Amino acid sequence: MIERVRVTFESRGVECAGCFYWPEKPRSSLPCVVLCNGFSGTMDWMLPQFAERFASVGIAAFTFDYRHFGESQGLPRQLISVRRQRQDIMAALRFVRAQANIDTGRIALWGTSLGGGHVIDIASRDPGVAAVIAQVPGLDFVRKEARATIAIPSSTVARLLAAAAWDGLRGLLGLSPCYVKVFGQPGELAIFTEPALQERFHALVQGSPTWRNEFTPRFYLAPPRYRDGTAERIKAPVLVAIAEEDVYANPAFQAWVGGRAPSGEVRRYHGGHFDVYHDLFEEVVRDQIAFLERYVAG
Repeated sequence: MIERVRVTFESRGVECAGCFYWPEKPRSSLPCVVLCNGFSGTMDWMLPQFAERFASVGIAAFTFDYRHFGESQGLPRQLISVRRQRQDIMAALRFVRAQANIDTGRIALWGTSLGGGHVIDIASRDPGVAAVIAQVPGLDFVRKEARATIAIPSSTVARLLAAAAWDGLRGLLGLSPCYVKVFGQPGELAIFTEPALQERFHALVQGSPTWRNEFTPRFYLAPPRYRDGTAERIKAPVLVAIAEEDVYANPAFQAWVGGRAPSGEVRRYHGGHFDVYHDLFEEVVRDQIAFLERYVAG
């Protein structure tokens, strides 16, 4: 009986699409969690299963598409920009805070993968955030101790950087992007090529109609960076959910950041980066609901 309500809001003059998940028995002064997706993610991919579970225990949930993705406007399409995505999250927060039936003192930020790094950064600058969940967060793509541990052939790295430089130049010239695949077959230029992931990505294509298997590689010219002291500035309780076999981000660095937050806690799960959406989902979402009930829904 959860009610979904589609809405739009503005971020830097661009219309973004969003969706509220309202609890079965709506009331005034609801707590709310704003869900922020990861690398190339759209709001019809992975977010609904979390939003529905949060709404089922009386916590409103809000999902949205970043500019350039899914149902949101913005050209060029599939542009991944750390700066713009963080601006979009702040715009989403302003929009949620303006809703008459939302308790502005009980709004949590939830982010996964690249979005997990976003919410850590934003919570350090927004004292109004009541709680933070950073799930398998992508915190820093440059710092040695934070980088992915998966072995990427040097030839692939060189091709990716060349594509990033060419795409960045085309962007400066106002030309159409030079796209790279998000996932592909071994040997293709793509971010994910592991055979074990192929079935999951094919299921993604079938179940998430707005998601597209491409992105602008200029992202790698300005990747996310974690600055020391960020977590220490977060006043809200922080839950960092770590997949101990994650090879796309370093679990040890994630745990270190979580431990730096004054009210931080770290939860570890036996699995890989994508398992939190599949095999580990029930365990992960139960812990997150308990965390939200403790800090925003009580």
